[in-house]
Amino acid sequence: MTPIVRTVAVGRPREVPGPRDGETTSTAIWKEPVDGPVEVGPENLAGDEQADRVSHGGPEKSVYAYGEEDLAWWRGELGALDDQIFGQNLTTVGYDLRDAVVGERWRIGSAELVVVQPRTPCFKLGLRAGDRSMPRRFTAAVRPGVYLRVASTGTLAAGDPIEVVDRPAHGVTVSEVFAIVHHERDRAARLLEVPELPAGYHHWARERLARR
Repeated sequence: MTPIVRTVAVGRPREVPGPRDGETTSTAIWKEPVDGPVEVGPENLAGDEQADRVSHGGPEKSVYAYGEEDLAWWRGELGALDDQIFGQNLTTVGYDLRDAVVGERWRIGSAELVVVQPRTPCFKLGLRAGDRSMPRRFTAAVRPGVYLRVASTGTLAAGDPIEVVDRPAHGVTVSEVFAIVHHERDRAARLLEVPELPAGYHHWARERLARR
């Protein structure tokens, strides 16, 4: 099966009840599917914003993709759930995103996107899911989805095929990066073999190695 984009979704920040009683927090994790072509800008999709640009935005986290295959796994664990529970911009079908290699390049519509890193969950995922344990469960599942950088602007739409036009030879996948950071920290040196990773991962790996 040729991988495709099943859904394109965008959202803007909104105030929602926070993790503590009486508090509110701003988040754009609530995304709504849109029809037709969507413009891919230098750092986001048209109509999409992030409430916390330090943690969730910027060129290395411009677009977030999550796979239908992963959603199906979660349905097996949790039962019926909202397709947009993870706040993804792109829901993909036909490609196990755990196998996406850091630095590989996708062509979707007239845009090109680069796989940058896995998603690390924060408390806002728990708010979106209505379950404070969800970030912990997400970490345990090692199904992080992928953050994408915009290599070439253009437009994309639901139904567009995903063409992997380049894949680095190092072979390190987003799920391997996620597993190393959260579960297999003794393998930190492996991250230094991946020049396409954001600098923060290399800094973390060197710190881990210095403690030995």
